[in-house]
Amino acid sequence: LPLCFPEKLWKMLESDQFQSIWWSEGGKCVAINKDLFKVEVLGRGVCQQVFNTRHIKSVIRQLNLYGFTKVQRDFQRSASLPEFLAEEAAASAHSQILYYYNPSFNRAHPWLLGRCKRR
Repeated sequence: LPLCFPEKLWKMLESDQFQSIWWSEGGKCVAINKDLFKVEVLGRGVCQQVFNTRHIKSVIRQLNLYGFTKVQRDFQRSASLPEFLAEEAAASAHSQILYYYNPSFNRAHPWLLGRCKRR
């Protein structure tokens, strides 16, 4: 039987084959490096495709359909200009990373995966 989207996502996260997607927040969130994901996962040939798409927007749409919500990362800004500029550069690089959360998608509780249903 083919795997549903949450099962494919789980297998990717548990695999050491992908550098563009990982567990964050202690296994409660999915982190995706957008640019690397486009190359590493969506840029694969037809025989090696994980998802039936080559577009990141389609993957994000699937995340939303299965109840994942985007999590914003908050950064405290420094008052000094040099530190502020360094933090801005880090935040810009960090903006390529998307974070998604679903209460039924938790590394510590794999039995909840069955609750990830398409809306």
